[in-house]
Amino acid sequence: MLMEYIICHYAEIGLKGKNRRFFEEKLVENIKKALRPEFFEFVKRISGRLLVKISEKGSGEGKKIAGVLKNVFGIAYFAFAVDCPQKIGEIKKKALEVLKTQKFKTFKIATQRSKKEFLLTSTEINEQVGAEILKKLKKKVDLENPDITLFIEIVEKFAFLYTERIKGQGGLPVNVSGKAVTLLSGGIDSPVAAFLMLKRGVAIIFLHFHAYPYTNKASIEKVQKIVKVLDKFQQGSKLYLAPFAGIQKEILLKTPAKLRVILYRRMMFRIAQEVAKKEKCLAVVTGESIGQVASQTLENIKVIEQVTDLPILRPLLGQDKQEIIKMARQINTFEISILPDQDCCVRFLPKHPTTKANLKEVERAEKNIDIKKLIQMCYNKITKQLC
Repeated sequence: MLMEYIICHYAEIGLKGKNRRFFEEKLVENIKKALRPEFFEFVKRISGRLLVKISEKGSGEGKKIAGVLKNVFGIAYFAFAVDCPQKIGEIKKKALEVLKTQKFKTFKIATQRSKKEFLLTSTEINEQVGAEILKKLKKKVDLENPDITLFIEIVEKFAFLYTERIKGQGGLPVNVSGKAVTLLSGGIDSPVAAFLMLKRGVAIIFLHFHAYPYTNKASIEKVQKIVKVLDKFQQGSKLYLAPFAGIQKEILLKTPAKLRVILYRRMMFRIAQEVAKKEKCLAVVTGESIGQVASQTLENIKVIEQVTDLPILRPLLGQDKQEIIKMARQINTFEISILPDQDCCVRFLPKHPTTKANLKEVERAEKNIDIKKLIQMCYNKITKQLC
């Protein structure tokens, strides 16, 4: 049986009160953006859910459509459904049609009745439809562990029926929470940090610092692959590629070795702030986790972030490495992140980097380099790519 509609349910959006319409409309926009236009006739808000009308071309593309909707933030679950008139006789008839195509021994009916004007309650619908299935299909009712559940939704002018709920990503629709620049290293952590911010509705602009042509293009190619994976959660991603070797060379020649990593990071944040201004971003996102490397102690984090007025969002701060790796596997970035490359962050890494940087000492060291000139030199050579 061809399914005519997709019902998309949300969770957190339902708690937004008077602002709920804004979140719903953004979710509608994101679904339209994610799906191929020839696969649907319309996407619209109905009572407490979103409704997608599948087009004739989309009717045979259920797997592709499901694959896309699984990655749209804001959707808690969705279902391919059929519709029938809001009459109990028609609902019984359609229920038989749906279940005749399924193999099962036990079943359950689960009704949601958003339209309270409908004459029967949810329980009464369950009982009457269940009795029809018992009579016509000779199957058994099992309310605890059925082989199949027939879901019925009575909403506005529709009566929908379906047998499978497909889990979505949950969270909030991308772009309801503003934009942020994510420092994307190509390692395991930063893609996971970007994913978690996308889930909170933050649109992400990616920024990668590289040392090409002093190194090969491996880190750039890795990051391009990672952005392509993450783009399924926000279509039309932007990736900025910033050449950092010139800045590293100045820091290497003119500042103390133990402060080198701190100075690298401070320069990165300054440049990230310039990209953020251009893209009208409200924050910077990093994949930092407390104590994971030398630059990620509280003392160093405090000194590094002094150079920017933007909030620094660190969604992985309290996660250990195994937890981060697990998430990276789940979002399919782990295998890319562990590919070998020549990361600019580990070039000229000192043997004993400071773990408790002193702000005054760092600022004295920075007087030996022309910060404005270096920022401008890097910024002028930044390139932008669209996914």
